[in-house]
Amino acid sequence: MKGIFGVRPVPPAEAHRTTMFEIFFDLVFVFALTRVITFMAGSPSALTLAQGLLLLLLLLYSWSPYIWVGNLVRADVGLVRAATLVAMAAIFVAALVLPGAWQQSPELFDAPLTLALAYVVGRAVQLVILFWASATDPALRSTLRFFTVPVMLGWIPLIIGALLGGAAQTALWTVAFLLNVGGARIASTFRPWQLRSVDHFTERFGLVLIIALGESLISAGAGPRTMAPVGAAVLAALLGLTSTVCLWWLYFDRLAPAARRAVSDVPDERRAHVAGDAYGLGHSTLIIGAIYVALGIEEVIGQLTEESPHPHGLGWEAATALYGGAALYLLSRLVFRRLTIRSVHPTQVVAALLPLPLLPIGRSLLPLAALALLTVFLIGVTWFERRVDRRDEHTATA
Repeated sequence: MKGIFGVRPVPPAEAHRTTMFEIFFDLVFVFALTRVITFMAGSPSALTLAQGLLLLLLLLYSWSPYIWVGNLVRADVGLVRAATLVAMAAIFVAALVLPGAWQQSPELFDAPLTLALAYVVGRAVQLVILFWASATDPALRSTLRFFTVPVMLGWIPLIIGALLGGAAQTALWTVAFLLNVGGARIASTFRPWQLRSVDHFTERFGLVLIIALGESLISAGAGPRTMAPVGAAVLAALLGLTSTVCLWWLYFDRLAPAARRAVSDVPDERRAHVAGDAYGLGHSTLIIGAIYVALGIEEVIGQLTEESPHPHGLGWEAATALYGGAALYLLSRLVFRRLTIRSVHPTQVVAALLPLPLLPIGRSLLPLAALALLTVFLIGVTWFERRVDRRDEHTATA
């Protein structure tokens, strides 16, 4: 098979960058991520936070192959663009029904089953494009043979879980995720993917992260849905803005360009493996951490406007989202840093773990005080990281 209807996919140049069409696609994907916040905020509990994490993992590890697709073929040209639009529609449908992901109904296609089928369509489109792109590339075709089997096997527990609902759905969807991630990991170990443009690859991940961070700002503004923010809510929104700026700085100011250069310097035969580990493991959990922080900010402002008053403090669920999300973000940043620039200081690990002992303190504080404590902490971490960066630069030039 050399093409579909005699048409071949268009390979990108080595200097290929993210296209406007891919940014449009990513916006639809991030809309799905924000719907996970809606799902968790509907009835915050330990169970919904865990289920939300599962949904985020399934979404992220179904989206990341599209980065490899865009790195192998031009996603904004011809039949690839048409196929990607089909995937975009599937992701949009999944986003619409996501808040009801565990709510079964008598309808033939209730929310869980619709979500599962939309997920399958999105993954199937990836496979079709990749197999088409591999028609004249035996190495890529060999990788896909390893990759396709666990992906398709993961569809079975996903659909069965949607039909069963409840605890069985949670367990089976976890199995589906593990099949996808474990199988992809094994496949890339034996048959690495091809990375043609480092700039395109790193830029796509960075753009989705900055959109996810932007969700924290949206949460600060959309938290009070019944009234305009006044008084304490305005101060909380400003604290949320400050926290988000710190999270942005901790990744985008120096780490992101340093990581891109480090991946570019890796020998060709190892570059795809290093990039896949760093961005697939460290970067994806950065995005999840940012989403949880956004949920925490929304919960704080919601409580301040008496949407969900909690007379005894912030509460465990909101504090877990706020402080746990910050810890996940900071720890993921260090994993990413270690996998790219190979430099992590012990004091950075201690700083990244500090939100966890602060969590029980934050849950007992009033919502505004809990958010203020996290904001002061993130300002301190940002100041500390500036010193670390200067120390690393001094060492590199010495």
